Amino acid sequence: MKRSDLMFVAWATALTATLGSLFYSEFLGYTPCEWCWYQRILMYPLVIIYGVALLKNEKNTALPGLILSGAGVLVSTYHYSVQKVPALKTPGGSCGTVPCTVEYVNYLGFITIPFLASTAFIIIFITHLLLLRKKEQ
Repeated sequence: MKRSDLMFVAWATALTATLGSLFYSEFLGYTPCEWCWYQRILMYPLVIIYGVALLKNEKNTALPGLILSGAGVLVSTYHYSVQKVPALKTPGGSCGTVPCTVEYVNYLGFITIPFLASTAFIIIFITHLLLLRKKEQ
């Protein structure tokens, strides 16, 4: 796979995740919890970072994307754990105006919004690692 193809995959994944989060909040009216905002803060800049790197065809421009996507994997995995692991749920706990344990969607019994975000961050992170590996070859 070419370098530009890898950057396109990262950019398209970030764009899809960004548009998906906006769809859930703006069109369906799901209010994001505090952890959802952290995930947005880490995801939204990736659209610009990988978009600019793709236009310039410079893989070094995309380096901050590796850091943001790596942090995003950790944040979204933790948030998913808060939703799904009973030991991490605090009774009546809320991390803001909306409890972080709220599952607006639950496709197939395990796919929630943090799960979707985690998947996107993992795809971007792995794609970037492949991009770095391509650099060494």
